[in-house]
Amino acid sequence: MNAPIVAVDLFCGVGGLTHGLAQANIDVRLGVDIDPSCAYPYEANNRAQFLEKSVEDLCASELESALGSTGIRLIAGCAPCQPFSTYRQKSGKTSDHRWTLLRAFSRRILEIEPELVTMENVPGLANQRVFHEFVKSLEAAGYHVASEVVDCAAYGVPQERKRLVLLASKLGSIKLLSPAEMNCRRRSVADAIRRLPKVSAGGASDLDALHCAAGLSPINLKRIRVSVPGGTWRDWPRSLVAKCHVRQSGQRYQSVYGRMRWFEAAPTITTQFYNFGSGRYGHPVQARAITLREGAILQSFPRNYRFVRPGERPSLTEIGRLIGNAVPVKLGKVIGISLQRHIKKVRRPRYPSRAQ
Repeated sequence: MNAPIVAVDLFCGVGGLTHGLAQANIDVRLGVDIDPSCAYPYEANNRAQFLEKSVEDLCASELESALGSTGIRLIAGCAPCQPFSTYRQKSGKTSDHRWTLLRAFSRRILEIEPELVTMENVPGLANQRVFHEFVKSLEAAGYHVASEVVDCAAYGVPQERKRLVLLASKLGSIKLLSPAEMNCRRRSVADAIRRLPKVSAGGASDLDALHCAAGLSPINLKRIRVSVPGGTWRDWPRSLVAKCHVRQSGQRYQSVYGRMRWFEAAPTITTQFYNFGSGRYGHPVQARAITLREGAILQSFPRNYRFVRPGERPSLTEIGRLIGNAVPVKLGKVIGISLQRHIKKVRRPRYPSRAQ
């Protein structure tokens, strides 16, 4: 029988990666994040302790204590991705202090040298020197490293989201399982949210506080009513088109103020997904932007995942940020199963046992 994998999740957020790893039977014992807003959702949905602390200030002894002395140890994490975003790269704004967080993640790994490491981040990180430094430091410490940019939609996450996934092991060569090996199928917006109760702009479900939608101004209500699923603001009557879009500088922003299509994957869920004007976040048929719950489901969180305490009214801004920044749960599960298969492979006897 294989030894269990025990893990800590650094930069854990509300627990998307932790929850996915747990679904793959990985024993995540500790989540670490500097954001106190993550504490309740992380602990309410996962059998792990939350530690409010900067990864830069973590001590090796805290990680050692959480991981214990038995089992195969895993350090997982997703350093904040803003420094590596497409916008930052185009604007030249790369001298961000959060570059240091990946290096802090690297230091924590090298201090205790767990058998396994995984990291998830934005694709742009793969082209940065800081990432190549990270990989080289792992290889120098004896890790086998594999990384690739994956399409989350191919793994059954109902949104078009590209992510960089890294796996590293001291036990042997390792790789992320393919969608075919995982027997995954693509899921659409309809597959994910079609059965949720109807709500109006500015309204909320009586049964689920998180199934709430942002209000719309009178002109945006007119705009969404004439918006075509998958279309753009170019489909509107001229009287509804914003002046900023008419200017040449606004011509390229085709995907704002748009509706999703039922039978396709959603666009990437960002921290502003609840805002109709921030992207193609209009509901396919209802005159509103998608709700917080719908955004969470499109991030592959279970429908009953708790983000606020019972009776508490969710903040669109705060909960939207937490959901948009999360690792999709299904991607976390794929990572977890890949790690479990890896352990099974490297621990398999090289020669068949002889008959007695």
